[in-house]
Amino acid sequence: MNIKCDYCGGMVDEKSISCPHCGAMLSGVNRMADKTPKTIEELKKWYTDHNLPPEDVTRFFIGKDMGCAKAFGIYQDSAGDFVVYKNKANGERAVRYKGADEAYAVNELYQRLKAEIADQKSRNNAQKSSGGGKKKKSDTSTGCLAFIILNLIFWIPGILFAVFDKSPSRGYYRYENTDYYYQSSNWYAYDNTADNWYQTYDVPEDFGENSSDYRIYDHSGQRFEDSSWYQEDDDSDDWDSDSSWDSSDSWDSGGTDWDSDW
Repeated sequence: MNIKCDYCGGMVDEKSISCPHCGAMLSGVNRMADKTPKTIEELKKWYTDHNLPPEDVTRFFIGKDMGCAKAFGIYQDSAGDFVVYKNKANGERAVRYKGADEAYAVNELYQRLKAEIADQKSRNNAQKSSGGGKKKKSDTSTGCLAFIILNLIFWIPGILFAVFDKSPSRGYYRYENTDYYYQSSNWYAYDNTADNWYQTYDVPEDFGENSSDYRIYDHSGQRFEDSSWYQEDDDSDDWDSDSSWDSSDSWDSGGTDWDSDW
């Protein structure tokens, strides 16, 4: 089974460590973090342990070959291959991976699921910041006026924050052949030659203002989580703890980009 190199796009044997075309490390080689699920059963447990909504809500089907539209999934077929797929809004299926490497297949869906969780949390936070909806007006003109004034005081900052806050979610990004990582309001760039990360304050303006357009879900060099910059002890930013779902939040799969291949 061949997989695609994230850097040059060349097809490479899945058992290779690096791309023979450009020399980049393959993303599957760097997936083996201790907490990373490596089997379908481990991914099922991770899903349950993080209090995620039912699969028909999140549209992530672990261990199932679903024929319906709008679905992410992973399963093992009759030939023994592991298949990672996405069913688009029109029912068309895009196969992300098909092969014998279960850990690689699981990691593909795992990273996509975590990215979706981050996006859903961001949407919920924006809604909370904007006040969560309309309030009922007072029955009297005095009460109505007081209501309006209070809303001007308390709602507008939240609404402005939701509209203008473009802070990216924690994770990987790629812009003009450079990979970046964002955490705790800081940007880090990846040096291919040194195979290492460094903090950068020189983020291109177009990238910084539209970083969500450049989000990626894996990386072919040294994992940022293995670098000295990674703040694993920061509970508010920890990649794993941040994936736990708050039951008070709502999951809206309608906002997912179902037209893309992944």
